Amino acid sequence: MTDILTEIIACKQIEIELQKAAISKEMLINNCNEPMPRISMRASLTSSPYGIISEFKRRSPSKGWIKEDAQADTIPPAYEAAGASALSILTDEKYFGGSLKDIRSARPHVQLPILRKDFIIDEYQLYQARIVGAAAILLIAAALKKEQCKALALKAHELELEVLLEIHNEQELEYIDENIDMVGVNNRNLGTFHTEVENSFRLAEKLPEEMLRISESGISSPETVKQLRAAGFRGFLIGENFMKTPAPGEALKEFITQLEKC
Repeated sequence: MTDILTEIIACKQIEIELQKAAISKEMLINNCNEPMPRISMRASLTSSPYGIISEFKRRSPSKGWIKEDAQADTIPPAYEAAGASALSILTDEKYFGGSLKDIRSARPHVQLPILRKDFIIDEYQLYQARIVGAAAILLIAAALKKEQCKALALKAHELELEVLLEIHNEQELEYIDENIDMVGVNNRNLGTFHTEVENSFRLAEKLPEEMLRISESGISSPETVKQLRAAGFRGFLIGENFMKTPAPGEALKEFITQLEKC
């Protein structure tokens, strides 16, 4: 099977160069001078009894279109009303059907912290995230060299953005340093897109005790959330399970109702 992550990163490099040609990095830096209220994703998850990070995405490489006509100014507010602790918004266009406009559209309608979920490989993307109102950014260990990841995390903090480091195996634990605010264990292999929730349980005991832990992908059951919480996780990133329904906000509301009964 083709390594999907390698393909995505190659496309992302071309995409960023085209963006830089249209809007220079200097222009982005100049637009970052205006102070913006920062909402802590880590604090929101720490204080939440549920820790659900509801994801807004229209499609995925493995499933194709999930909700092609999804609107970023209506679904994220519905998630917030239903009890989400944070929002994840996909901004990759080619593979996930998203864009930075989705964060810009959602931001005025929600008070929750927003994670810019994308394949971030260049600090240019951090300035973009800052400008549109993201509270946190995702850094994927499998997509970055260790020193590259460290430099991006440091720059993110300089821009007052929190950092969620995504790992998939034990070897990637070495990417954790003082500039990582949260660690997400991805239950989906980004090379094959095969999903196995057991991956979170395998890595739970190997994560630093003080690190806020998030389990990502493949979570469809409130009982699984309960078990992951018992294993030390405080954030649970769920997207497709809600987005594939007619009303994602209502699906989240029912999920939390069932979680309360567990």
